[in-house]
Amino acid sequence: MIRWLLIVLAMSSAPTAAGDPSVSAGGWHSLALHADGTLRSWGDDSAGALGIGRPLVSSSPLAVAGLAGVIAVSAGGNHTVALKGDGTVWTWGNNDNGRLGDGSTTRRLLPGQVIGLTGVTAIDAGGGHSLAVKSDGTLWAWGTNGNGQLGDGTNTDRSLPVQVSGLTGIVAASGGSYFSLALMSDGTVWSFGWNGLGQLGDGTRADRSLPGQVS
Repeated sequence: MIRWLLIVLAMSSAPTAAGDPSVSAGGWHSLALHADGTLRSWGDDSAGALGIGRPLVSSSPLAVAGLAGVIAVSAGGNHTVALKGDGTVWTWGNNDNGRLGDGSTTRRLLPGQVIGLTGVTAIDAGGGHSLAVKSDGTLWAWGTNGNGQLGDGTNTDRSLPVQVSGLTGIVAASGGSYFSLALMSDGTVWSFGWNGLGQLGDGTRADRSLPGQVS
């Protein structure tokens, strides 16, 4: 998903302070992070992306159920990723191809914790995949991988987080529809996934399942 400036700011190397408000727009739903660390969502919940426990369409903001202490949020195509102040990652919504990171492909109408991820400082949701930056500078990804957007050298979907190969010192990441970008602490940008329209910025139109530096 194309991210607005507020979402890029939410992806900085250090998490926003607890209570810093922010917003995120997904494919068919929207979210607002309140100063008290709670979330409200609105739009299409047919896949559970609103996190309210029942599928519906809401034109008014509703409270995301059972989640507090949130410091960052990102809306994907029809799933949502949230980062809590304790460094854990929580997801809900459509789970095709494992984009919720819970080891299954079953949609979830309420938030659940991503398995095996701690010490996370930044998150982002792509169209059908998700990304997380850890405090040690490593980048982790899960979900749809048909074009190599998870950066693990394969085209195999992952329902659990896998480490993006060969990248360290990562401070921010962003997921597109079928590709991903990562920013290193040295200011260089790396990309992987679908490249049919040149979106990897490497001078080619060839997909890449491993990270390469933007020219």
